[in-house]
Amino acid sequence: MTVYVLDSSALIRFLDMEAGCHRVKSVLKDCVEGRVEVRITAVQWGEVAGNLRKRFGPARQAHILSSLLPSEAEITPANAESAVHAAGMKVDRKISYADAFALDLAMASPDHVLLTADYGFKQVDDLARIEFLPAK
Repeated sequence: MTVYVLDSSALIRFLDMEAGCHRVKSVLKDCVEGRVEVRITAVQWGEVAGNLRKRFGPARQAHILSSLLPSEAEITPANAESAVHAAGMKVDRKISYADAFALDLAMASPDHVLLTADYGFKQVDDLARIEFLPAK
């Protein structure tokens, strides 16, 4: 089964109804219907939370976060191994530390596909399957 690893940029596009939002909506619907799995790292989830808090304040942030992902989606915690691997990719491949967590999860299996609107992942698309949302 395909496992979609969401980057924070994909969820922000979905929330803002920007280019690619319908693709993210489709993936989330497929997750609810059991056709795919959806995962996001706790680090990426934290980026979404920070974005929402900055834009809307803590009360609205909590409300949006509680309804953003279907219950079938999984927020994958960071652990020591993923932290070290992410640090290595940050240094070796010059991507952000947070992005490296998403990439690490996408690299876990050939069935995983990183869904992102962040074209900075182009420099590491040799490491994992990556689906890029359309540019704005």
